[in-house]
Amino acid sequence: MSYTKSALEDWVNTRYRRMGLKTPQDIDLERIARIYSIYLHYKPMDARYDIFGRYRSIVLDSRSTIEEQREQFFHELCHILRHVGHQSMMPNAFRELQEWDANLFTMYAALPYYMVKEYDFEDPLLIQNLANDFKVTEELCEKRMDHIKRNIMFQSQLVAESKTLYT
Repeated sequence: MSYTKSALEDWVNTRYRRMGLKTPQDIDLERIARIYSIYLHYKPMDARYDIFGRYRSIVLDSRSTIEEQREQFFHELCHILRHVGHQSMMPNAFRELQEWDANLFTMYAALPYYMVKEYDFEDPLLIQNLANDFKVTEELCEKRMDHIKRNIMFQSQLVAESKTLYT
């Protein structure tokens, strides 16, 4: 089983390892926010991030479940750490690119492969166990596992094709 991480996934993993995050229980939103000097607020409004000079904050929707709030946090964290500019003032294509990046970041940050790979991928309760341990929605877990399985299948195909080319 061969899995190849993307540059973004490596970027997330490097930061997590520097923070000493080794298990799903180590992924603590308040701790991550504190490390990055980000104020974390819970309000009955859509999730968002704000940057005013050196002040950075993430607002999570207090009406959402804890699982949804975690996913909101990682999405907004990506915007703070990786993106510049206000989306309301940029071309649609650039905004869509940032959203695509934030969605991938959310998957990698909520369910880092170096932690997920410790689970039995054949376990019929895998999705439920991941959702429970990482405190995210089952939908995100399904998406992440599909992403991992597609990556592994693609790597297997590349290996098989390279063997036929060089034999």
